[in-house]
Amino acid sequence: MSLTAQTYWAEHAWVDGSVRSDVVIVAAANGRITAVVPGSPRPPAGSVTLRGLTLPGLANAHSHAFHRALRGVVQAEDGAEGPGEGAPDSFWTWREVMYGIADRLTPDSYFELARAVYAEMAMAGITCVGEFHYLHHAPGGARYGDPNAMGKALIAAAAEAGIRITLLDTCYLSSGFGAEPNEHQLRFSDGTAEGWAERVSGLKGDGNTRIGAAIHSVRAVPVDQLATVAGWAHERTAPLHVHLSEQIAENDACVEAHGFTPTRLLADHGVLGPRTTAVHATHLTPGDIRLLGHASTGVCMCPTTERDLADGIGPAAELQSAGSPLSLGSDSHAVIDILEEARALELDERLRTRARGHWTAAQLLRAATVDGHAALGWGADAGRIEVGALADLTTIALDSVRTAGPPPRLGPETVVFAATNADVRHTVVGGRHVVRDGAHQLVPRVPQALAEAIAALHGW
Repeated sequence: MSLTAQTYWAEHAWVDGSVRSDVVIVAAANGRITAVVPGSPRPPAGSVTLRGLTLPGLANAHSHAFHRALRGVVQAEDGAEGPGEGAPDSFWTWREVMYGIADRLTPDSYFELARAVYAEMAMAGITCVGEFHYLHHAPGGARYGDPNAMGKALIAAAAEAGIRITLLDTCYLSSGFGAEPNEHQLRFSDGTAEGWAERVSGLKGDGNTRIGAAIHSVRAVPVDQLATVAGWAHERTAPLHVHLSEQIAENDACVEAHGFTPTRLLADHGVLGPRTTAVHATHLTPGDIRLLGHASTGVCMCPTTERDLADGIGPAAELQSAGSPLSLGSDSHAVIDILEEARALELDERLRTRARGHWTAAQLLRAATVDGHAALGWGADAGRIEVGALADLTTIALDSVRTAGPPPRLGPETVVFAATNADVRHTVVGGRHVVRDGAHQLVPRVPQALAEAIAALHGW
């Protein structure tokens, strides 16, 4: 992504699992790091100074970009009838509001919204997003002239916002076990997994984009078509993601329909494995955890969405102990803050177990960087500040009202347990300075861009 070579001088940087000071980082014109030199007391001539703690770029492993238009809206409807009145709000009532937004999107309006959302991500230090994309067709299921118009809008939006994207094109065929898509879901469906595979094969990656696959859930893809999606991803060594056991109701319906949990169903049809990431994995049996860990299936945890939707706290510590690497996602974008997702992973586990110290700050940063990029198919290239890696960097202030005080050697602890997205000072992608001193360099007036795109969808 970088057009010319660029040298950065990081006041402090997280290199090889430790904080180093006065670090020169050279990014070549091809966007990769060619030198990492700690202990350089003065910035080299012509270099750009990065004050704070510089990390590898953060990976947002699970996003639904259009859900950003729901922030504040669904919360305003929660409990609108007053305490104790009417049915309690839940994921399922939230979903109806979400469908209303989905029905209004076009390729053009989705591009405008996604560009603003991805710019917000860049300002939060995110350099790569995994977009779990199932909004494929026009309302009612009519095909656009280009059947991948919606996916290409997302790819273009990420490029203009300056971040990388793994488009996880999603197979979504059913409204439930044995049920046809409802009126909202018709635009999600390609009819069959073969139809999905034919369409998605028309998408191409580039230096900024990778194409992956997703199974929306076991309720949305019939059991006899799971292998088609898994096979498509396997043939291309592409990442494969799947919503798993987000809701107890989904588990119960799966057992009733097939006699197995969703995890067992996926295992029996070749979906699990080291290139697969299960998203949420909130309501699992001990046997489910063993199956996922034994297959080295990754798990993307989305704590801020789980708490916003009252979904529950997943068994993240048990999953990691069983062999599942963890990544993090902002999912519904109740907030876009991977540092908060990392912090919440530990803090939610403390609430669940009433014990502290399940992960170190370094382990949580690994989930936000190395393992997040691996889940999105960038594992050999990103998530590290080292020679040969992509020059994707995030600098967090260590002198804000939230982070001031601790010495730089405690930077990882300070960043994970105190910093927020507001403390992101710089974001570099492929050597290009996308966010500088907190200001996005490619998308002007990001808050206004968000407000205008969201207002257009709501008709405000």
